[in-house]
Amino acid sequence: MQKELYKLEVAGVTRELPIIQIAENLKIASFVILGDVEIVEAASVQLAKKLADVDILVTAEAKGIPLVYELAKQLHMKHYVVAQKSVKPYMDNPLINEVVSITTQKKQLLCLDTEDVALIKGKRVAIIDDVISTGESIKALEDLVEQAGGNVVARAAILAEGDAALHDNIIFLENLPIFRD
Repeated sequence: MQKELYKLEVAGVTRELPIIQIAENLKIASFVILGDVEIVEAASVQLAKKLADVDILVTAEAKGIPLVYELAKQLHMKHYVVAQKSVKPYMDNPLINEVVSITTQKKQLLCLDTEDVALIKGKRVAIIDDVISTGESIKALEDLVEQAGGNVVARAAILAEGDAALHDNIIFLENLPIFRD
């Protein structure tokens, strides 16, 4: 049986994404940037042009990491922050928030260490993700940044999936449809 594919063009790069069933009547085009240097670099250049003046970038572990790294380089930043998905032994008095996203479909933690909080406190923050779909992950990160004393001034992703593209409070490069049976 031949896989159903969705052709995506973003930042001048074309990919054929497999369409994956994630619920009884719901399919998504699987967009994974881990290991895809070309798309991360091209998208970062375009997103950097769209981001307002920000002091620090924040993402959630793990798929946003290559994107936030490359964006930080494009914006000439010395640091970025990654919210971990579990409390690590080295964390001193971590801030913690919970999220349920469309891709994990279960509760996950987002945690910031004291050093991360210090990087965020009083700063203009851009929250970065590879794909924004329901917005639950972005909202959980935003709540965590606010707990840390940061001011979220931008929410950005390579793709906005489904209805997320209708929101005017996110920056994205392309829309990714959701497929319903």
